[in-house]
Amino acid sequence: MPMARSVLVNYSAPTIGVGLMFFLVSLYLMIFATDVLLISPAAMGLIFGMSRIWDAVSDPVAGFLSDRTQLAMGRRRPWLLASIPLIALSFGFMWSPPASFSTGWLTVWMAVMVVGFYSAMTIFIVPHQSLGAELTSNYHDRSRVFAYRHVIWSLGSIIALALMQWLINLDAPRPAASVVGWTVAAATAVLIGWAVVQLRERPEYQGRGAASPFRSYADVWRNRHARLLLIVFLIESLGGATIGILTPYIARYIVGRPDLTGIFILCYMVPSIACTPIWLPLARRFGKKNLWVFSMLLTSLAFGGMFFLDEGTILLICVLAVLAGLAASCGSIMSPSIQSDVIDFDEAETGERKEGSYFAAWNFVFKSSTGITLILTGLTLEWAGFVPNAEQTPEAKLWILSLYSLFPLTCYLIGTWLFSRFSLDEQEHRRIQDRLRARAGRQAR
Repeated sequence: MPMARSVLVNYSAPTIGVGLMFFLVSLYLMIFATDVLLISPAAMGLIFGMSRIWDAVSDPVAGFLSDRTQLAMGRRRPWLLASIPLIALSFGFMWSPPASFSTGWLTVWMAVMVVGFYSAMTIFIVPHQSLGAELTSNYHDRSRVFAYRHVIWSLGSIIALALMQWLINLDAPRPAASVVGWTVAAATAVLIGWAVVQLRERPEYQGRGAASPFRSYADVWRNRHARLLLIVFLIESLGGATIGILTPYIARYIVGRPDLTGIFILCYMVPSIACTPIWLPLARRFGKKNLWVFSMLLTSLAFGGMFFLDEGTILLICVLAVLAGLAASCGSIMSPSIQSDVIDFDEAETGERKEGSYFAAWNFVFKSSTGITLILTGLTLEWAGFVPNAEQTPEAKLWILSLYSLFPLTCYLIGTWLFSRFSLDEQEHRRIQDRLRARAGRQAR
């Protein structure tokens, strides 16, 4: 029987706020800090990079502890509840630095709040992703779970886009950014609380995490399917990190239309949401792996084409953004669905349920590689002679374009070639489920 729609909505509801927060931080905080607060891009690159690396280190801890949590309300929802004040306070203060602070103190303030924000998100994201994988064992229902999550997350991103464009167009965005920060913080806290109250966890999964964190993550690496995904994620994340952070720079300093930044991103977001329903029947027909390969190839094509952007190339960036959004829609659904199948393989091998450890491991790879890329991006902009709020030199423009297009193109092509070797398809997953049912039947006797 298909999952109830109410469960899918209640599970996904917090991500409209979380998606808004992530999108606003990823796309606007860098340029807000450099162009409004006048913090150097190298400093912000280091802040973003080190925060993601710290975030990556904290993910495995959160994943293991989440797997091992045994409370009356479950092992995932207590963590969601604990994340509420931390997320709200860090996000609100991030956009509300004291007006009296010098540039040096503003840099310190931003470092503390960015690290705090990503740490708080770890407490929410890892258990929430793990809970999504636990809601169903059905091969295709898992795609429905993450399709709903993708759509609602993307709706939050569109709201963030509107807020970002409004802030960009203001002559003095600093006071408005503070209002936005605290309003979004309060709304997100309410949505997370709603999910905690409405959702229920599967009692048969309680207390089935690994006894040791070292053995838990050793199992992740020994899982041949997970090991391949970790390598693919590493390469993709190295290339994908520059895309979000550099989009406002592309709009302002390459295309020359900062007033259309929101439109360019909307061209990405609308097909990302609108095309979501088509991937579920296509996954049944062509397989989740083949669709994910398609999404990676399309991403390579879309961002590789961005290298040809120049002043006034509005139509080109819009067309390429549509293609990238189409690819993102597919990849955002297929990747966590496939990850959930890989966790079933681990259960068949070890008899344990370690969703937290698995999603933490993937997040560790994603965030650490993203952190490294963000550090290099900030340092590269500084080295290339980037000057905020001014016409850039040809050398600076070339580096911005190369980081935005050629680097992701190369990484996604390599990732596609590696992922073509992935072998856990629907038939193998069915055999895994048969093994698990047979083991459960023996244990019941």
